[in-house]
Amino acid sequence: MTSQISLHVPLRPEEHDDYRERYANLPVIGWDREGGKKPKPGGSGAWYLGVLDEDILEEMDAFFEHVDTETVPALVIGHWDDMFSTSSAPIVAKLTANAHRLPALRALFVGSVGSDWCEISWIKQSDITALLTAFPNLERLEIRGGDGLALSPVRHEKLRMLRIESGGLSGAFVRGVAGCDLPALEHLELWLGVENYGGDYTVEDLAPILNGDRLPALKHLGLQDSDRQDEIAAAVASAPVVARLENLALSMGVLTDEGAEALLSGQPLTHLDQLDLHHHFLSEPMMARVEKALFTVGVDLDERQHDDDGWFYVAVDE
Repeated sequence: MTSQISLHVPLRPEEHDDYRERYANLPVIGWDREGGKKPKPGGSGAWYLGVLDEDILEEMDAFFEHVDTETVPALVIGHWDDMFSTSSAPIVAKLTANAHRLPALRALFVGSVGSDWCEISWIKQSDITALLTAFPNLERLEIRGGDGLALSPVRHEKLRMLRIESGGLSGAFVRGVAGCDLPALEHLELWLGVENYGGDYTVEDLAPILNGDRLPALKHLGLQDSDRQDEIAAAVASAPVVARLENLALSMGVLTDEGAEALLSGQPLTHLDQLDLHHHFLSEPMMARVEKALFTVGVDLDERQHDDDGWFYVAVDE
């Protein structure tokens, strides 16, 4: 059976879409705890679980009790109480302890909260390794928030999309991702962020990803939102994985003429369908060069930024 889980992502996910209407090509169903005790069919959409002043674990217990969770294809975990001081660890533990009750789960988002409720850098995350080991049929995993985020290298046969939205990813986490064997992964997206918000990664940490040996099915690579975007562009320019990509995103970060020059001087990029460079610091002459050299590629050069007395900034940090 063909999976109904879509890998579609909103055009500008940095605008903090909280997936309250659709997620993974499914209508989002808001869980009504007060809706009675009659079991509800679970397979009709993606279920949203989130609380403001209540206990998210009690909310999850009620969900497992009153919904036919054996047919639930997707879950969106939104706001939990004190998420700026309480990590997602209890949520991860609750999900993994009940994995046997979610055999149809194919898509999961943890931390789907807009900045009007909690800034991305304030969201306390945790070790997500158990989500991959407990759900071997998961196809799409997305996390918002990098504080406390951890991952040990694992092998997962079915995962097709891994998206991490953050204002700063640790080097340890990036190395964890890079060490995973993900033979089915088509879409990898990392918002790398800045050092002030935990982004102590190095470009060397990305080397196994750029080599691509552990990601044989990869079609979309996003290494985004970095204050080291020029260094990343230089590494990408000679990366073996690029030759088999359809889409490449180096957007949302501090990409200057130096990084664009590296891309133009490196391996051919004309095979790409899309090259996303939006939110950049390119000069107008360099923009013209990129568009001319890659006229057959859908190049996104929107949202040109202007450095303010030498101050450069990423799209998402706090």
